[in-house]
Amino acid sequence: MAGRGRPKAELVLSEDERATLERWARRRTSAQALALRCRVVLACAEGKANQEVARQEGVHQATVGKWRARFVAQRLDGLHDEPRPEAPRTITDADVERVIVQTMEESPRDATH
Repeated sequence: MAGRGRPKAELVLSEDERATLERWARRRTSAQALALRCRVVLACAEGKANQEVARQEGVHQATVGKWRARFVAQRLDGLHDEPRPEAPRTITDADVERVIVQTMEESPRDATH
């Protein structure tokens, strides 16, 4: 019953990529999320199915598929967190300007009392 499910993106590593992934996966200073992604990609490169890698790493099968696809599309750069949108500003430029003007206009004598 080979060929069941959706086709997976083929994942082949260069020697440099493999060395980098192995280093990131075992380095103590690596973020645990990055280390997990590296282990997922390394396991996929061994030819393991997404389901098997998911079971091995204790993650959902969709997580394995996501990191496999991101790595194939973006290589090592794809494993880093994407910038997240920032929260909307709660202070306006006018508020900032008002505080700066008040601070600059305050006399030294007023600051000590």
